[in-house]
Amino acid sequence: MDFSAGNKELWHSVIQFGIIAAGILFANILRRKVPFIRNGLVPTAVITGFGFLILKSTGVFPLDSAMLEKITYHGIAIGFIALSLRIPKQIERNEKMTASKSGALIVSTYLFQAIIGFVTVLLLAYTFMPNLFKASGILLPMGFGQGPGQANNVGSTYELLGFVGGKSFGLSLAAAGYICACVIGVVYLNIIAKKGKIRRKKHDDISGSVSIDIFQDKDEIPVAESIDKFSIQVALVVMVYSLTYLITLGITSLLQKLSPGVSADISPLLWGFNFITGSMLALLLRAVFKSFGRARLMTRQYQNNYLLSRISGFAFDLMIIAGIASINISELSGLWVPFILLSVLGGFLTLFYLKILCKKLCPNYYYEGLLSMYGMLTGTISSGVLLLREIDPSLDKPAANNMVTGSSYGIIMGAPLLIIISMAPKSDLHAFISLGIIVVYWALLISFIYFAKNKRKN
Repeated sequence: MDFSAGNKELWHSVIQFGIIAAGILFANILRRKVPFIRNGLVPTAVITGFGFLILKSTGVFPLDSAMLEKITYHGIAIGFIALSLRIPKQIERNEKMTASKSGALIVSTYLFQAIIGFVTVLLLAYTFMPNLFKASGILLPMGFGQGPGQANNVGSTYELLGFVGGKSFGLSLAAAGYICACVIGVVYLNIIAKKGKIRRKKHDDISGSVSIDIFQDKDEIPVAESIDKFSIQVALVVMVYSLTYLITLGITSLLQKLSPGVSADISPLLWGFNFITGSMLALLLRAVFKSFGRARLMTRQYQNNYLLSRISGFAFDLMIIAGIASINISELSGLWVPFILLSVLGGFLTLFYLKILCKKLCPNYYYEGLLSMYGMLTGTISSGVLLLREIDPSLDKPAANNMVTGSSYGIIMGAPLLIIISMAPKSDLHAFISLGIIVVYWALLISFIYFAKNKRKN
């Protein structure tokens, strides 16, 4: 085998990852040393992604677009699998209700953003832009609420259905979401601070992608024995992801044999939303390990929350960088009007919407809940943590936990979105039916948030 530089296949991925690594380190220096960037609370991964996007768009330093798409696609699945393998802490019944309401708030915000997107796009399509892809409004919650990974997956799926530039449109909305989190979020934070409603606190910079947990829990495997503990965590994540591939392959192959028509609609969604299948398998594996422990068939806890958080943080950071960097600006030609409208409306109306609901959901820590949810629902959980730590640096208030536990419930509550995403692009009528389903489901979640009562502690 040729190990020299002449073997491009051997060294290509290493060089590309080396470039990304250098970009991360340089962006981290900028964030720590430049006051303007540091005070803007922009995550290092976002700075890196925009830096590569500028270099690529100007032709100075192009990265491998195909590899960036692969990183974005696999990053979201690996990150969610690692999070789902984590051992959850025991919570009281009333805290479970708060978590379920947080999940309802998260999904209802997705739906609210989808309503904004659908109404805006349909108005444009039936007035000034008759050729506009009418289902493209659903990319607003995919980009804002769920981030670059899902914006990339759904946008790519819609490209196959005729939406020219769909992937770049979705990724651009995800990038605009980060700008909203860091600009609108910080401006609003400074406004309420000047009014004396909150007090910004000094703190040391930390990564906002994940939280810090206990490194060595009770009954865990040792830090190092015949195999390193981190190797075990990686093995668990990779095993679950491999099973995700095999199960998805089996389901899609069976659908293709039984009903090619149904397969054409469902298979792209199963592959695009493989992170949901992966998360479910991770939860199943966690339950199996727990049952083995109760039966004394397994005497050690193999998962380590701290290391699994590091894996998920690494995967999400790479996903953010690759997602933003893979945007093709030229593909947005003809889509600038809907992009600007959706970005502006999404940024401001999401803040207005959360201001109303957070008063109901978290009256005792209103601003902490509002800023954390706004950061997460326009960017990712990292944006939410960064905004929250400006007023709650030690994360003492329940707002941080609400983001984590609410996201778990949000995966289940957000499942109907898969049907809507599949249905909306079929025809104009299906787009309107999808909008109607969204409005009805949104009303149900709002009713749950306002009228479901927390159970009292005994």
